[in-house]
Amino acid sequence: VQLQAYGGGLVQAGGSLKLSCAFSGRAFSMYALGWFRQAPGKEREFVAGLRRGGVTTHYTDSVKGRFTISRDDDKNTAYLQMSSLNPEDTAVYYCAASSLGTLGLRTYEYDYWGQGTQVTVSS
Repeated sequence: VQLQAYGGGLVQAGGSLKLSCAFSGRAFSMYALGWFRQAPGKEREFVAGLRRGGVTTHYTDSVKGRFTISRDDDKNTAYLQMSSLNPEDTAVYYCAASSLGTLGLRTYEYDYWGQGTQVTVSS
């Protein structure tokens, strides 16, 4: 299994970005998916998760109402739609996949990781 995250960039505060995560491997639909982020000098933190089946989601409090995680099992791709971005959202964003299929909030609950994509929000 390989994951490749892309779609990051530089955006002004209040703007939007959509991150994508391409999954290479078998049985994408059986995996739970997660997005994490890591700002300089900070630990990697959970942002959003999506259980297999595409219905159950969970978000960290700071992004609720602004970010939306989704998946397209036909395209083997996960997404993170981000809106109303603020400078505190600046970080490298990572997508991850869990063969457990259940929604996890911790990094150790995920088997596979993408390489990360930089999101920078200017004030």
